[in-house]
Amino acid sequence: MKKQLSIKDIAKLSNVSTATVSRVLNDNGRFSEETRKKVLDVVKEFGYSTNSVAKTLREQKSHTIGMIVPDISNEFFSSLITQIESYFFDKGISTIICNTNKDAEKEKAYLKSLDSKLVDGLICISGQEEIDETQLSRDIPIVCIDRKPKVASNIAIVGSDHSEGGYKATRFLLDKGCKRILLLTKDNNTTSSNDRIAGYKKALKDANLKLESELIIHASSSSLSKFEIAQKSIEEVLNRGLVFDGVFATNDWLAYGAVQTLKKNHISIPDEVKVVGFDDDSISKYTSPSITTIHQETNEIAERAADILYQLMTKPDTTLNNHDIKVSTRLIERETT
Repeated sequence: MKKQLSIKDIAKLSNVSTATVSRVLNDNGRFSEETRKKVLDVVKEFGYSTNSVAKTLREQKSHTIGMIVPDISNEFFSSLITQIESYFFDKGISTIICNTNKDAEKEKAYLKSLDSKLVDGLICISGQEEIDETQLSRDIPIVCIDRKPKVASNIAIVGSDHSEGGYKATRFLLDKGCKRILLLTKDNNTTSSNDRIAGYKKALKDANLKLESELIIHASSSSLSKFEIAQKSIEEVLNRGLVFDGVFATNDWLAYGAVQTLKKNHISIPDEVKVVGFDDDSISKYTSPSITTIHQETNEIAERAADILYQLMTKPDTTLNNHDIKVSTRLIERETT
């Protein structure tokens, strides 16, 4: 078994000073390519590794970021995580991923834990309306995705233009001839869902159509999945005899539940009722009929969020010209319209 070398040992074997070895290992300062090769050849041969804990305490930098995620099983969130982790890995920065299951206390605990690990920055997709900054002892850069939490400090927010997406979905149904569009959403919505609802309302207003409260369905259940609460809600609506010719669901799983319940009740889609979802999850593409939906540009959101956080981490004096970045959505037409 090879003995773990010290920096002094590496310097002696490379025939350079310990300061030069330190500069090479930290990739910081001036040294020739020949010197770099000599040092790294010794490092490779003897398997030297730095004491990362000591280095973190000394520099107060861990070369690590934290990611707070409300639901890692959510396709949109998992795609974002994968891309952001890959971005930072390529820059030599590790990622700690914390799945909160939308639990406020769990989110607080994770924030405290990430702070104690001296993470250099945070990507936060919060399941709460407010990030508890009291859990952070240091002023570190934070970039939020898809949420607008109420925080005191200056943070960047990157996400889809949900209001625009809701407007596009509703406008499309109107252009297809729908007059009475049912809005299907969850109870206790996040800001992103509320923005989608605002887009729905604006589209109706622009079309000079009255907003009917009976057509806005807030599906609520603590024990059922989105798919199941959508089924239950549409069944209740049909039993009440409510007349509608279009459905805008604020996510694809709600849309899928609506489609399956309408089919079960022998209501023809899209002839009698047209349906549009939101998110462009895989379910919207592969179910039958496939679901018209609003696509979120995940790649652009992930890249812009990662770019901003890296900029704030590496250049602390950076001033952001735009703290609230909205990425445009697009409608994908499929068989439900």
